[in-house]
Amino acid sequence: MITLTLNLPKHRLHINLTKRRASSEDIPLLPELGAIKNTRSGNKVSRYFRHIFEHKNIRKVLGTNLALMLIASSFLPANTFAGTEVEQPIFSEGAVPLRTEKSAQYPVSTVKITQGFRLLHPGIDLDGVTGDTIKPIKNGVVEAISTSKYAYGNAIIIDHGNKISSLYAHLSRIFVVEGQKVTTDTEIGEMGATGQASGDHLHLEVRDHGIPINPYLVLPR
Repeated sequence: MITLTLNLPKHRLHINLTKRRASSEDIPLLPELGAIKNTRSGNKVSRYFRHIFEHKNIRKVLGTNLALMLIASSFLPANTFAGTEVEQPIFSEGAVPLRTEKSAQYPVSTVKITQGFRLLHPGIDLDGVTGDTIKPIKNGVVEAISTSKYAYGNAIIIDHGNKISSLYAHLSRIFVVEGQKVTTDTEIGEMGATGQASGDHLHLEVRDHGIPINPYLVLPR
């Protein structure tokens, strides 16, 4: 290190001159181990290979090759990767008809619930007028039909399978018979006020193994 001193009118300036340490880029790409002993930390072998991969010439080569690889990959077929062909799915050109089936529906066209499911009322009441069309909530088979001046009045029970059934009570008219298969498009009867009813409405129950459950577990909300 060399020190230079300059005397100024009111200040004294000291300048220290030191010899610049050789950087890794000033050393050849493949130097001797001793040439990089003062430019790197760590053991000689790790310093040697670190110098090679960080050398400016290597960085230039890697950068150029990466750019070429990216450009070339854009022209490769989409189903080729690392020499392995990926089988493309085959689609039929012909139209395939799709069929959908309703899971459940309300038995009336206009839904207005006047009483919900609760203790001592094991179903829901749907408002309407005598003569409104009643349809099943799901496809099934008519299990039983009842006509009475009390309780449920004129009623229908439909078996939907898997021990699930539905009951439609207080009907004014019944259009089906026991054992008949019905769909969600079948008109099974008309709304009324038969049995123990204070006015025109449909009392609907949904049963699981004969036990009433909340119809909202089946019906859409």
